[in-house]
Amino acid sequence: MTIAIIGGGAAGYFAAIEAKRNCPSADITIFEKAPKMLAKVEITGGGRCNLTNSFRQISDVKHAYPRGHKLMKRLFKRFDHRSAYEWFEREGVGLTTQDDECVFPQSQDSHSIINCLVGLATRLGVKQKTRHCLNNITRNDDGTLHLCFANGWERDFDRVAITTGGSPKGEGLKMHALLGHEIEQPVPSLFTFNIKDRSFLELMGTVVEPVIASIPGTKMRAEGPLLITHWGMSGPAALKLSSHAARHLNERQYQSPVAINWTGESRRSVAEEEIGDIAAYNPQKQLATVRPFNIPTRLWHYIIRRTGHSAEQRWGELGKKSLNRIIETLTNDIYQIEGRGKARDEFVTCGGVSLASIDLHTLESKVCKGLYFAGEVLDVDAITGGFNLQAAWTMGHVVGTHIVEC
Repeated sequence: MTIAIIGGGAAGYFAAIEAKRNCPSADITIFEKAPKMLAKVEITGGGRCNLTNSFRQISDVKHAYPRGHKLMKRLFKRFDHRSAYEWFEREGVGLTTQDDECVFPQSQDSHSIINCLVGLATRLGVKQKTRHCLNNITRNDDGTLHLCFANGWERDFDRVAITTGGSPKGEGLKMHALLGHEIEQPVPSLFTFNIKDRSFLELMGTVVEPVIASIPGTKMRAEGPLLITHWGMSGPAALKLSSHAARHLNERQYQSPVAINWTGESRRSVAEEEIGDIAAYNPQKQLATVRPFNIPTRLWHYIIRRTGHSAEQRWGELGKKSLNRIIETLTNDIYQIEGRGKARDEFVTCGGVSLASIDLHTLESKVCKGLYFAGEVLDVDAITGGFNLQAAWTMGHVVGTHIVEC
């Protein structure tokens, strides 16, 4: 049996390794269009490779996977984050779980993961070819699949797995559409927010943890640390919200209000009680000297000014309207998103081959027998925190199991 894995990323390597283990006699080749394999794995997690998550803070899979959560919930019954953790440790890669539940190699170096995958694939006899960009795929009368590459190389294979990752501009999806697959229009996900409020941008470098970020008028929200940058908002809270709101923001050309709850408390009554107590027990103290919810000093001084007060005012001098204005700003501070940041531009995309075109048990195409899909090429994507790589391991495992079945 000859098998081609198109895409030398996380899902591709995992599929190739699992397939070779399940069928040692299979002739398996990974084809990657770039000069080197696993390039995206190398830079994920700031070069440390956030390869999965403990899922302890995830009460429902849909909170981690805005698109594809039903599929992931089904597939996790066969290979989940615990399975991935055990898999890598069994292969000699020590792992560690951070306080934020993100899992990294103990070495804090993505090359620990890369060396594991490349070394294992090599030992198993998986062929690995770089600079091979797939141009076209067609089905032959005998059921085999004919692949044509940009460098002129072409060959027939019994089975093919597409693990090419996201396609931000959609070019890589055209051949799949021609085969009859439904395509969900790809748009960027996991991006930062441009904010042009100069007074806000003066807070550059401030980290607030935790906050609740949301899109007014929707149910889209995210919790976590927020980093104020020289261009706007970054950090896990912004990135998570961008994932949930990817299509919503794309449809609005990335022009939208965003609300920040600086307290991190979902109930406004908590802020009302906190501010009420501060005013009652500190009437002679200046506003600047008592920070609610341990908010960073620079941010608190900014909020004081934003609500029309001075740092020297005393808490006892504030009337009900002034206190309510402070409470409203602490819990529902509105800014205008004016474009998406470029620092992680198109690092992750939502959209791709529609799950309606895929057998959700095997990940085989419904319209082209022998063709399988895994990873971000499908309309599955996640928030930041190791969840996208976990999806790659899970789907790679599933494809590696079924692609060698007779």
